[in-house]
Amino acid sequence: ITRSIDDFSTSSALTSGVASLNLSAVASVAPTPQHSGSPVTGASVVAAFNDADADTHSAYIALGSNIGDRLANLHQALVYLNTDLPQSRLVDTSFLYETAPMYMTDQPLFLNAACKVQTKLEPLMLLEELKRIEAKMGRDFTAIRNGPRPIDLDILFYDELSMETEKLTIPHALLHERRFQLGPLCDINTDLMHHRLGRTSGALNRHLTTHSGAPNDIVKVTPLKTRNHTQSSDVEGSVVKTLSPDTQKKTVAMGILNCTPDSFSDGGQHDSVVRAVEHAQELLSSGADIIDIGGQSTRPGATQVGVEAEIERVVPVIKRIRELGIEVPISVDTFHADVAAAALDAGADIVNDVTGGHFDSQMLALVAQRQCPFIIMHMRGNPSTMTTMNDYSEYDGDVIRGTRFELAQRVRAALDAGIPRWNIILDPGIGFAKEGVQNFEVLRRLSELTARHIRAASGAAIHPSTGGDNQDSEEGLIDENLATELVDYPVLVGSSRKRFIGHATGRTDAKDRVWGTAATVTAAIQGGAGIVRVHDVAEMVDVARVSDHIYR
Repeated sequence: ITRSIDDFSTSSALTSGVASLNLSAVASVAPTPQHSGSPVTGASVVAAFNDADADTHSAYIALGSNIGDRLANLHQALVYLNTDLPQSRLVDTSFLYETAPMYMTDQPLFLNAACKVQTKLEPLMLLEELKRIEAKMGRDFTAIRNGPRPIDLDILFYDELSMETEKLTIPHALLHERRFQLGPLCDINTDLMHHRLGRTSGALNRHLTTHSGAPNDIVKVTPLKTRNHTQSSDVEGSVVKTLSPDTQKKTVAMGILNCTPDSFSDGGQHDSVVRAVEHAQELLSSGADIIDIGGQSTRPGATQVGVEAEIERVVPVIKRIRELGIEVPISVDTFHADVAAAALDAGADIVNDVTGGHFDSQMLALVAQRQCPFIIMHMRGNPSTMTTMNDYSEYDGDVIRGTRFELAQRVRAALDAGIPRWNIILDPGIGFAKEGVQNFEVLRRLSELTARHIRAASGAAIHPSTGGDNQDSEEGLIDENLATELVDYPVLVGSSRKRFIGHATGRTDAKDRVWGTAATVTAAIQGGAGIVRVHDVAEMVDVARVSDHIYR
């Protein structure tokens, strides 16, 4: 299917099943666009897009950066694509990859991603606008070709168009040899047809990966820290880690710091700033990679303390840690957007929301605006009601199936709110709306949480094999109708000292459940968890290191 550039005046609009991102959530952090006489907000971009009469097209754009703070550059590029690209809107993003440089190899590693944009711009005009954004972000077009750059924006596909001009070739002329572009692209769509080569994007990626002999030099990574808290802003402050079971070699340990009087395991032990900071330092010296700070207990039956009290508990602790020059990633354990905002302002990097953004309607917009990693946990109800909400009969009693379905809904909401795919971490919610045996079932089948399909229980609906690049060759799979696939999302497991361990071991005191916790940590790592959230960091780091040697 080949069309010339002149055909676009009469081409039909292309529809998409992907909801548009919440532009207003991201627009507030974007500089005022320079090509317009007045500021362009997310809302005005949407209005302009919806009101125009021109056809809508789907463009897939590759992003790359290897100068300065690479992650910040990519995030800024997304902001510009959301708010500064005329008659266009961003509708999907890929995961994030760290890649070796190609062509000119003596330069720093890149961070690469891809995104999908719906646009009314014709291809050459889209190219010009992308070049303008690159220039705004400091790219020097007189520098050596394929050399270091703060941002690189390439058009990979534009509808099913095949075109070749002096300025632009679509599909991208070198796409077939670039794993750093094909990998991210296939996170979004494996079925894009490259008509000149007669293969889909997925087929091209598989060939490059398995048959071409090209080095496997791209690694999927997840941001854990998005900025530098104590040094100059021109130094890369972001921290990215590989959390993919295929490439991760070292489990990330998240140390728990509860600044609460009533947490189930250590309530009242760290309820002053001095004691809390001392414990944070102990967690770090024991091997913690992340400190998770919370000011609201989520134990069964816990009473909500209110936003102001929660802020008073966590913000001074975060501030003091940063004042001491400690650059470890910090997550804030909260389901209140105002608490999350205050914690991020104080120096936190990650938002860990046990409700996955469901409790506070402003949470997803905040996370999108701040461009921070977001841990989405599966939960039903609230701490006062969740113990009565463990009936999964609507999923044929399958707790994994129910967790997948409901977690996918929260992920879809996060993506639609403008949170990049690479900023999302999943948590199956051990102990939340799950009784003892169900928690063991989740751990036993943890790898199924992010599988493409799961096996059907007796009597469950079955879908036939449909072919295509995403085909799973096995029969007897559940027709789940997920809101979005959960494949390849990193997973965090928080089983430390929880009640189901006490039931199995007879240990009524939570602090006596260390050995039982060790078994659950091992099971989590075997099941593909990239992060384990634990109280007893020194002991669980040892457990994780041995488990890493066995399972990774």
